[in-house]
Amino acid sequence: MSDARGSASLEGLRIPRDPPPPPSALKRFIWPLAGTLAVAAVLAAVAVRFWPSAAIEVRVETVRRAAAGGGASVLDASGYVSARRSATVSSKRTGRIRRVLVEEGMAVEEGQVVAELDDAAELAQLRLAEAQLVSARSALGETRAALHEAGLSLGRLSELHHRGLTSEAELDAAQAAHERLSARLESNEAAVAVAERVVAVQGQAHSETVIRAPFAGVVIDKNAQPGEMVSPMSAGGGFTRTGICTLVDMESLEIEVDVNEAYLQRVRPGGAVAARLDAYPDWRIPAEVIAIVPAANREKATVRVRVGILERDARILPDMGAKVSFIGAGEALAGAVAALIRVEASALLGSVGNQWVYVAAEGRAQRRAVVAGERDGPRVAIISGLSPGDKVVLDPPDGLSDGAEITYP
Repeated sequence: MSDARGSASLEGLRIPRDPPPPPSALKRFIWPLAGTLAVAAVLAAVAVRFWPSAAIEVRVETVRRAAAGGGASVLDASGYVSARRSATVSSKRTGRIRRVLVEEGMAVEEGQVVAELDDAAELAQLRLAEAQLVSARSALGETRAALHEAGLSLGRLSELHHRGLTSEAELDAAQAAHERLSARLESNEAAVAVAERVVAVQGQAHSETVIRAPFAGVVIDKNAQPGEMVSPMSAGGGFTRTGICTLVDMESLEIEVDVNEAYLQRVRPGGAVAARLDAYPDWRIPAEVIAIVPAANREKATVRVRVGILERDARILPDMGAKVSFIGAGEALAGAVAALIRVEASALLGSVGNQWVYVAAEGRAQRRAVVAGERDGPRVAIISGLSPGDKVVLDPPDGLSDGAEITYP
């Protein structure tokens, strides 16, 4: 009994405790949310690794061998850029300029109007000739009608004379009238032909008041202004212009150099030439010998050599100073491979000793290490790393990497 009472007293002394609170809503959802985010991150990584990405659009250039190079320079010479096709455009007749339609630097097509002369007198002559042609054709029509009537009258009188109803004199008079009208018809036909020729001549004279470009080219000089007189020959004490403008065919530009006749045996027609303009000394222009002019200059002991430019460029202008190097056949040039393959400098990445380009291969960018040589203007020589036919990516965009999917025109 005493033990039971003691236990009861001890239970009475125990301090009652509150039951533990239930878990909060945040704790109930945080662990499932964390698991979902982890799964999403894994799926995103897999998608980035294995799913195809959008192709990057780039520009490419196909590697080709340069036309110049391959031999050592056997002779250097200097000269000037000249145009084989150049003309001072003038008028076939003397007249006052009404309009000039060109300016320096303007490109014109063959047959394009460059100027117009005052055509009042020529137009009046043309209108007069056209009126004379109309009059001549009218007279021709009248004569044809009269001849037809005379033919009918002659036929009737011949029938009456055959019956003995008219005299011989009347028949002869009808015959003479018919012959006169036949002769007049021939005269009228000739007059119409002459009038047509006069119209053609006056039309040609009027057309010559419109001055056209004889060939396609670029205007390098404007020599006349509206209101001035122009003539195909100098007249008027120097106050008459002899030309409207100077036109140059830029496709006909070449380099002319004088070669000392003592070294002429080193130059051969068709031989390779490396040209450099004085204005752009670091730009090497591939060229070739067009012809050796078969005449020597007695005073200077030189022979003129024409050098053709193989790569046209807007920077090449008439009368520019140039230096050329004639390349010898069969002589090795140190670093000749560098002169064979050239690409745009924008394709080259990295720094000296660690340079590379991106090559398009099977729709993807392939990083390729290269060794670069000298730079010629906007292009750079590639000593190793590229072969003819490779497609090099120009101006590689930011983010382009090895193996990236690319697309190009």
